[in-house]
Amino acid sequence: MTPDPVPLAALRDIYERSYARLLRVAEATVGDVDLARDVVQEAFARLIKSRSQFRGEGSLDGWVWRTVVNTARNARRDAFGELVVEPMVEQTSSNGQMPNADLRSLLAALPERQRLVLFLRYYADLDYRAIAEVLEIESGTVGATLNQAHAAMRRLLEEAPR
Repeated sequence: MTPDPVPLAALRDIYERSYARLLRVAEATVGDVDLARDVVQEAFARLIKSRSQFRGEGSLDGWVWRTVVNTARNARRDAFGELVVEPMVEQTSSNGQMPNADLRSLLAALPERQRLVLFLRYYADLDYRAIAEVLEIESGTVGATLNQAHAAMRRLLEEAPR
């Protein structure tokens, strides 16, 4: 027996409630706001088209986030290839903080899983359980990966030119 499709109203509610966070994570993943908007739109088109395939094994929100993250990962690969590391820009900001271009370069240097866990935790404000569901990993792996990402960022920040 085929499950009932996810109601369009449920997807619309998630879209309206989570669009800004979905866009932030998509932009952080692909590195471009216009491409990120396309990613979110494409992800929701896919969700609508495949809404009868949702098996209910996880949360609907998790399914939506996973679709957006996977669409962003594919768009990044299509646009830039497998690995993109932006060159460090030697500049200082006027407020004594690291310039955004340098921070983006440091984030780009992290392994993909570490980047995604950071984006989902701090850009999307998802908890460990939700991140685990989105990335299809264990909650303990989320914590370990987040710790690894923090350590890597500290190391990269210490090595960055000032």
